[in-house]
Amino acid sequence: MAAPSHSPARLVADVGGTNSRLALFDPASGRCSELRVYRNRDFDCLEAVIDDWLEKLAAPRPAACCLAVAAPPAGDRVVMVNIDWSFSCRELAVRYGFAQMRCLNDFQANAYALPHLDSGDVAALRPGAGSSARLATVGPGTGLGGAILDRSGDSPTAHCAEPGHMGLSPGTALELEVFRVLLSRHSDVYAELLVSGPGLQRLHAALAEVHGETPLALPPADITRRALRGDDPPCTRALATFCALLGSVCGDFVLATGAYGGLYLAGGIVPHIVDFLRASAFAQRFQTKGAMAGHLRAVPLYAITAAQPGLLGAAHAPLAQAPFDD
Repeated sequence: MAAPSHSPARLVADVGGTNSRLALFDPASGRCSELRVYRNRDFDCLEAVIDDWLEKLAAPRPAACCLAVAAPPAGDRVVMVNIDWSFSCRELAVRYGFAQMRCLNDFQANAYALPHLDSGDVAALRPGAGSSARLATVGPGTGLGGAILDRSGDSPTAHCAEPGHMGLSPGTALELEVFRVLLSRHSDVYAELLVSGPGLQRLHAALAEVHGETPLALPPADITRRALRGDDPPCTRALATFCALLGSVCGDFVLATGAYGGLYLAGGIVPHIVDFLRASAFAQRFQTKGAMAGHLRAVPLYAITAAQPGLLGAAHAPLAQAPFDD
């Protein structure tokens, strides 16, 4: 669904803790151009990134802007968690002459992208009928983000959430032993402590301890790569446990939000493990929720494989007019 053709071109950005992606969205064609990826550590602030992008822009400067930012919900002042950046949306609008502007949580932007994903942008993990106009998206990365998209009104509305800070419970005897190990070092075992990139490392180490092994100190990407190769049993065990716990978290999130229309997994890890997810306990753990198992069994499960869903969501999210509401 393309935005109205009379809408102005907009700067769209997906601003993470490590990288920022900026592009120009043209509502008339429904396409993005002028895509550039920046390493945040090379810049002192977001304004410096935007300045560089505008300096290299070959098209007229856009009159609108939508930012998808890895930051907690806020008003005008946005304070990022994983990098020492903060900014005011109103000040950005004045500085760059934006007549329309909005700042979204990054997973809120992922939710706004859902109606605009083509069949080639998603991989089905399990079919389902879906019994609601509400969709959910969850994704592990540095943390564990999530959002819902409510399609029941005149236009879809996305709401961000924080599933990474929900409680987490063991679902097997092995996971119970892992939790015992972790509770000796952490006051609480919450979702993103294990269901995230750093969480995969914790799982790998804790599972080795449970089995009386000495783990290799591996980054999440190496654990994933070795698990997918199938020649490193500790890594395969860690990724399998990760997928099972991700299923539990996603089932809880859908139950808490009533998003029975479909669950979409997002993030940089997910596209690389689609086949592993299908063969794992993910779907089973998603639906193993007592009396609600039948409802969850009908929820379709997908993995987003599109390269830039955050930019796509920022391109289609509704904007605010100056002087801009919080």
